[in-house]
Amino acid sequence: MRWDDLHLWYLGDPSTPAYVGALRLVANGKGVSLRYGASWLADGFALSEDLPLRDIEFLPPGRLAGDSQRAVGAVDDARPDRWGEKVIRFADRPKRLSLMEFLYYAGDDRFGALGVSASATAYEPRPGGPLPRLDDVQALSEVVAKIEGSEPLSAIEARLIAGGGSPLGGAKPKALIDIGGEQWVIKFYSGEPVDSPLVEHATMTLAARAGITVAETRIVPLAGASAIAIRRFDRRDGRRIHSLSAGTAIRAATPSGMEPEMGYPELARLLRRIGLARDGINQQDARELFRRMVFNILVDNTDDHEKNHALLVVSPHEHGRLRLAPAYDLLPTHSGQGYQEFVCGARGQESSLENAMSQCEAFGLQPEEAAGEVVAVIEVVNGWRQHFAEVGVTVRDIDLLAESVDGEALRTQRDRFDPSRHASPARRARRPSPFRRA
Repeated sequence: MRWDDLHLWYLGDPSTPAYVGALRLVANGKGVSLRYGASWLADGFALSEDLPLRDIEFLPPGRLAGDSQRAVGAVDDARPDRWGEKVIRFADRPKRLSLMEFLYYAGDDRFGALGVSASATAYEPRPGGPLPRLDDVQALSEVVAKIEGSEPLSAIEARLIAGGGSPLGGAKPKALIDIGGEQWVIKFYSGEPVDSPLVEHATMTLAARAGITVAETRIVPLAGASAIAIRRFDRRDGRRIHSLSAGTAIRAATPSGMEPEMGYPELARLLRRIGLARDGINQQDARELFRRMVFNILVDNTDDHEKNHALLVVSPHEHGRLRLAPAYDLLPTHSGQGYQEFVCGARGQESSLENAMSQCEAFGLQPEEAAGEVVAVIEVVNGWRQHFAEVGVTVRDIDLLAESVDGEALRTQRDRFDPSRHASPARRARRPSPFRRA
């Protein structure tokens, strides 16, 4: 079966799906367009800044290099990640592998609150069974190993992994599971030099100590290994939260014809401009984003690309006010490469505190305030060895990670950061006016 036309639905309340509009395969099969339906134009909201409520066909960017594929605006976040695409190839084996097939086969539990249906009159997603549970995790890990080894799956195995959906993330093997009636993402690792699930859990909990809001994590034991489960932050009390990756949000905010700058300062400006302004939440989110940037630099988490930051559209019908989603995918990459995936400041992607400080005003921070945030994060990161040991990371793994986290480049930055260099200059005492009465 093949589709050149599908339909987008909004599932904020999954019990009452709302029709959004028509999807169409365009750009020689490399892109997907959207045209809002009449009901959505009357009662809906703009899915992203580049998809205002207008009765036109919205097209993806005109230039898609090489094998790149992209759906328009927020629709692009409804597609599966690289691991999800791999699962679709093995579990569903569609005859054609266009972006439309990937959008359809991603199923009903994709990132955020959008759904893809074969029908415009009823929400009819790709059929799927119930999510695997904790008792199924060992079997699920074996299916994952088969997919990684390009081994064929049985019908039962295909159903098990297909029931896991494909949330936003990347190339790491993962699936959705049900824990206590709630959806969690479970990530599997293999062939890593360290116990990555435990290291990720340790890094996430260390980030929480640094005042960073993180997704809840837990370790799931397996035979001879372990996995990490991350509680979904785009689900709450049975409802789904419309969400955007940082890349989608920044592209949507960038004027047509200009290249977007994928980075922390640009994301901070976006939060301050259209973030949730109530009680200064947008300013708080921008400040926390600065803290996350500094933390990622200091723990050598250089895999901080545009899909590893997300925004929650908490009040979509009220001008789409955004919140910074909890942090996820935090762990040392053990690369020591000296640059981040996301731009940090005036020196681009350079992994330095000087670079992080260089555009602190984009985060709504005065240099003195930003320096205070850096000092607070340094204090927490200085205790990373003890924290990792308390969580259960082995001495061997800690020593291996220390080659980068406590390597000369990062350790020197922590030791030599001088907040007094960023202090506000003392104000001159005002001269008394000669006309002032004694």
